[in-house]
Amino acid sequence: RRHDQGKDFSIVVVSEGYELTFASGERRLVAGEALASDQFGHVRLGGVGHVLAQEIEERTGYETRVTVLGHVQRGGTPTARDRVLATRFGLMAATLVHEGRFGRMAALQGEQVIDVALEEATRELKKVPEAMIAAAREIA
Repeated sequence: RRHDQGKDFSIVVVSEGYELTFASGERRLVAGEALASDQFGHVRLGGVGHVLAQEIEERTGYETRVTVLGHVQRGGTPTARDRVLATRFGLMAATLVHEGRFGRMAALQGEQVIDVALEEATRELKKVPEAMIAAAREIA
């Protein structure tokens, strides 16, 4: 669609562990080598960008490139405040586990780290403001 509008590029962002629907109709979770596990037995996610790039090329004939962003590229170098906040979130999470208070999460309210029920945190859909979407479209 963008190509038809005279745009000669597109940026596609995809999350690790994304489930793709292929041209054949097959749906599958795309993760690293044969759904490999880490040392704790958790499934290692990743590799979806390369699979998606190949699928885009096969369906459209357009050249695709994959860039896998690291932590710094995704959010910049953490500041001292970022590190302290992460520690505070971790402390709250550990406290919740220690107290057996499951189904809750750490949240920031003002400058205070509080715990919130997951049900409450996910009750309503929090949408990106239209002005932000419009600004992103302006520069696309």
